[in-house]
Amino acid sequence: MNIFEEYKNKILTIIKKAEKDKLLVLPENLNGVNVDSTPPNIDFDLSTNVSMVLSKSNNKSPNIVAETIIDLLKKQDTQIEEIVFAKPGFINIRFNKDYWNSFANKLISISHKYGSSNKDKKKYLIEFVSANPTGPLHVGHCRGAILGDVISNILKFNNNTVEKEYYVNDYGNQISHFNYSVYLRIREKLYNENFPSDNPDLYPGDYLIDIASNIIKNNKNVNFESFKDIEDHLKKLSINESLKLIKKNLIDLGINHDNFVSETNIVNDKEVEKVVEKLKKSNHVYTGKINAPEGEDKKNWTERDQLLFRSTDFGDDKDRALQKSDLTWTYFASDVAYHNTKINRNFDKLINILGADHAGYIKRISSVVEAISGEKNKLSCKVSQLVKLIKDGKPFKMSKRKGDYITVEDLIEQVGKDATRFIMLSRSNDVELDFDFSKVKEKSKDNPLYYVQYCYARICSVFRNINLNINDDLKLKNQNYNYTSDEIKILKKISEWPRCLETATNKLEPHRIPVYLHELSSEFHSYWNKGKNDVSKRFIDKDNKISDDKLVLLKTVSIVIKLGMNILGVNTPEKM
Repeated sequence: MNIFEEYKNKILTIIKKAEKDKLLVLPENLNGVNVDSTPPNIDFDLSTNVSMVLSKSNNKSPNIVAETIIDLLKKQDTQIEEIVFAKPGFINIRFNKDYWNSFANKLISISHKYGSSNKDKKKYLIEFVSANPTGPLHVGHCRGAILGDVISNILKFNNNTVEKEYYVNDYGNQISHFNYSVYLRIREKLYNENFPSDNPDLYPGDYLIDIASNIIKNNKNVNFESFKDIEDHLKKLSINESLKLIKKNLIDLGINHDNFVSETNIVNDKEVEKVVEKLKKSNHVYTGKINAPEGEDKKNWTERDQLLFRSTDFGDDKDRALQKSDLTWTYFASDVAYHNTKINRNFDKLINILGADHAGYIKRISSVVEAISGEKNKLSCKVSQLVKLIKDGKPFKMSKRKGDYITVEDLIEQVGKDATRFIMLSRSNDVELDFDFSKVKEKSKDNPLYYVQYCYARICSVFRNINLNINDDLKLKNQNYNYTSDEIKILKKISEWPRCLETATNKLEPHRIPVYLHELSSEFHSYWNKGKNDVSKRFIDKDNKISDDKLVLLKTVSIVIKLGMNILGVNTPEKM
């Protein structure tokens, strides 16, 4: 039930019939026809640019074209109260009260489906977090984790099939350093040996002591005398313990992945060799030389023959190496192999959520996915920018007892899951976010989470006062309401929910949902506050009764708040 889409279809039907009746001439393409809400200072419900779009094909000014369209709409739509032309080429529409009655009743009847779309269903694979399994998640991972999870929720709400995946980077030097760090912590526990904390290659966090203790406890038959003898076995144990920490962090954030895919398995299963052969057959790789990386001292750079992917064929600024000088595979090669396995699983769309430090990686991985799949835009990448923690107007440094960073566990302990999720989504993912601890804990309009939750709690309080359950269906005898202009203003805002969801889905921009929920809550709180001085605007009268009009209005607001917060993975408490 999307009023913008419904009216666009109605207008398209009308003008196509008008063309058959020789009243209008249509261009070949009508994709430019839009129906949108009007700006706040214009007292109309919808606005369309159709007269501007048809002006050229009819060789007439937009106002003349609009006269024909307005006349046709007036004849066919009895729920239009007023329809006018507005320069430079818009038609503005205001609905009568019958329309808003019908709108409210339809919304209540479809309830939990309001705003979802059944068209163009796809199968998605979304990969997010994918942090090295070397310890607990930090705040830098948190924003991307929530971004990926909520994008998944939006896509599922719109009836798509979605799998959430974590790529476990359990191969390479970082893992070797981590594994040896765990070994030294085991030696520290078993033999009182000092951990060399001044070694920059080692992981210093105290969480390694817990990992070491768990490994010792659960592997009493393992001899830890020689690292070389147990290196491979210890690596599996260390990664498993680290993944336990990561999975707990994710669960505390309300996130569950469907798949955890191991880079080691990708390499051991010869997936790199398979995809390189595939690229060779399509002539997308060659042996050649590449220039020194940007920032590298050219005097220290030795040009050498390497196996390269023709990334420049797909718009990248240079071709990318798949092998190192010692003929081992680059990290990029492993990533190419991993993405080939994604493509082989027959998903319609792939989505990657990347950290701010990986923004430069997008073009090369998008290029190779296009080369392998033969499809443009098969892969979409979203970058999660940095988060700055602020308290009392200053950068906030929390406990770093688990290493040289602030953990997700620390953050959740400070403000809770709901605040963490909501605030992390309150701005577009491609701009830096200030996470202000002082504001998050305020009970005011400046705390957007509180403001939205308080809106829902206020509605629940009205239902409790009249002995109704907010979660039950309404049973109404009268469905002919008499909404005031202030109440219609709230219904208009509610009507924008499907458009909000549509844009959030198409652009993969979940921040639009908390922004919209805050705006809807603001409209509701404004109306509620008017009731302090105007008895007619109070929801419960002096006889402790509520009119059907206001009961339905409350229900519609509660439906949308609940839907939006569920998608965000945030609770809607009934009491605050």
